Amino acid sequence: MAHPFPSMNPWLENPLLWSDVHHSLITALRDDLAPRLRPRYFVAVETHTYITLPPDWESRLRRPDVLVRQRRLHEPGSGATATLEYAPYLKVEMPLHDPIEEGYLEVRLVPTGEVVTVIELLSHTNKQRGPERNNNIAKRRSLLDSHVHFVEIDLLRDGPQMPCTEKARSDYRVFIRRREGPNHARLYPFNVRQAVPNFPLPLLPDDEEPEVNMSALLAQVYERAGYDLVINYAQPPEPPLNDDDAQWAAELLSRLEAQPRNG
Repeated sequence: MAHPFPSMNPWLENPLLWSDVHHSLITALRDDLAPRLRPRYFVAVETHTYITLPPDWESRLRRPDVLVRQRRLHEPGSGATATLEYAPYLKVEMPLHDPIEEGYLEVRLVPTGEVVTVIELLSHTNKQRGPERNNNIAKRRSLLDSHVHFVEIDLLRDGPQMPCTEKARSDYRVFIRRREGPNHARLYPFNVRQAVPNFPLPLLPDDEEPEVNMSALLAQVYERAGYDLVINYAQPPEPPLNDDDAQWAAELLSRLEAQPRNG
């Protein structure tokens, strides 16, 4: 099944599927950029590692039924038994650490290895409210304060928008801070019915900047991975679309199903 949408596919946003989509898109973006940037630049896949804790972690600190435990010891030769009292303690259930690794891209200058551009594709882990989002915002702030270009691609409707992107309310957005203009950024907002705006990838002065076509990469990843095999379009996406967009999506899917299949 061909990719049915001109832009982001809302069904790909499902948290159960997004990890695979995220990995596939990061790899596809690297494979698209690397040959166009060589030999001056090398595109590296790097990873963030998040350690998640259960949401009820604080409530799992439990008080035992008996705070003072006794142990009876026999004193040799006396026939007497001594009682030792231990200090009270709390029983703590340790969480199972579930490390999550998520990729991002660094465009590095050859041969020095200087990082020129960082490309981040947001995920549920680093966008939803919680410690992972706080950590991501701190890392994001350090990048915005550094002498690198920063590109952030947000293809998730769920979760609050990232700082400095709230000026335009939209389903999705691309945020670009260029190193030569640290106090200004470019924001490309777009909605589910619109294609992802093409944008130039920031590089060093006087270097030709390649155009990034995320809509084309989304379609390629969708078809290569076969996501149509695991998506149930009879069920609403997560999060659901509003009524008008849901009707629009249903009409797109209906027209695609009606098309004759090759072979």
